[in-house]
Amino acid sequence: MHKAITSMDNNKETMQNITGVILAGGRAKRMGGQDKGLVSMLGQPMIKLIIEQLAPQVNHIIINANRNIEQYQLFNYPVISDHGSNDFYGPLAGMLSAMQDKKASDFILSVPCDGPFLPPDLSERLISELLNHNADISVVHDGKRMQPVFALIKTSLADSLRDYLDNGERKIDIWYKQHNTVLADFSDCKDISLNINTPDELQKLEQQLSEGKQAC
Repeated sequence: MHKAITSMDNNKETMQNITGVILAGGRAKRMGGQDKGLVSMLGQPMIKLIIEQLAPQVNHIIINANRNIEQYQLFNYPVISDHGSNDFYGPLAGMLSAMQDKKASDFILSVPCDGPFLPPDLSERLISELLNHNADISVVHDGKRMQPVFALIKTSLADSLRDYLDNGERKIDIWYKQHNTVLADFSDCKDISLNINTPDELQKLEQQLSEGKQAC
């Protein structure tokens, strides 16, 4: 007798086929141009905190960066630049580069380099919503709004995304609407949306982390 395939079985199988993508390709104008992934937090580069939280949830990791490439390579993960690099097309360009990478899995899970409160079950919950709705994209919703850079996306959508960007489009939510996109409820993890855009925000988040605060 064949064993019935459960939802948990599907989730585990999918999790083994996910490439985590840390988006560190922005200009960070409000941070005075500092590379946010390399900004020190609790005595270490912020991207190291992200890696530690993301690594247990995915098969492997890619870092998307457009500058300071050699510094990012020190973390011993592949570093890729944006599709159409040097123009800073936004997060979609980094997602596309990851989807097109030869090491990419059937899914990418994107997270920003400046959001240090990743839920430990981020991947699992996004997978569940995607599979339950037979969706192409699963995106975090924090109870107030969609958080579009926290997303699980089928890499088979790479051609669609490339055409979208090559046509001069940049808005992430509009591209999502072109596909079967489901929102995953993370209203119990409101801090997931906290990120760093200014030195003051950096100081506040560092204080929260030092107190052991977590997303959920």
